[in-house]
Amino acid sequence: MRVNGWKGAAALLLAASLLGGAASHEHAAAPPLGDLGVEVLGIRPSAAGYMLDFRFRIVDPAKAAPLLDRQVEPRVIDKARGAELVVPTATKVGQLRQVAHSPQPGQILSALFANPGRLVKPGDRVTVAFGDHRFADLTVGGRR
Repeated sequence: MRVNGWKGAAALLLAASLLGGAASHEHAAAPPLGDLGVEVLGIRPSAAGYMLDFRFRIVDPAKAAPLLDRQVEPRVIDKARGAELVVPTATKVGQLRQVAHSPQPGQILSALFANPGRLVKPGDRVTVAFGDHRFADLTVGGRR
C-alpha cells in the first residue's frame, strides 16, 4: 500500500512553518552511519501526527551525496502495516524535503513524510529509505 496526502495550500502552509526552523529542534543522536556519511537525528510526529519529520546531520558530504539527489524518492516503510509513506509535493514549493546543493559537515537536513490518518504512531519501528540506502529499525519519537 502506498500512501500519499497533504496537497495544495495545506502543504504550502506546513512547509513554511516547519522547514523554516530545521536546525532548531533537538534530537537524541544516533551513531554515525559511516558508509552513508550521515548521523540520523531521529524521526518524530509533526503537524498533529499527520506528518513524520525525519532529520539527519551531514558527517561526510561526499558519502551523503546519494541521499541528496532530488531524483531519489525518499519513503518511510512500515512493515507492520504494509505501508510506504512518501514526501508530498506542494504545488508552489515542490517536495517537502531539504536538499543541500553544497552540503557541509554538521549541516542538518529534514524530510517531511505524509502520515494520513496518523497511521504511524510514536513508538512504532520504521525504515527510512532513500533509494537503495536504508536507515532500518528507527523508533518514531514521542511528543515533547
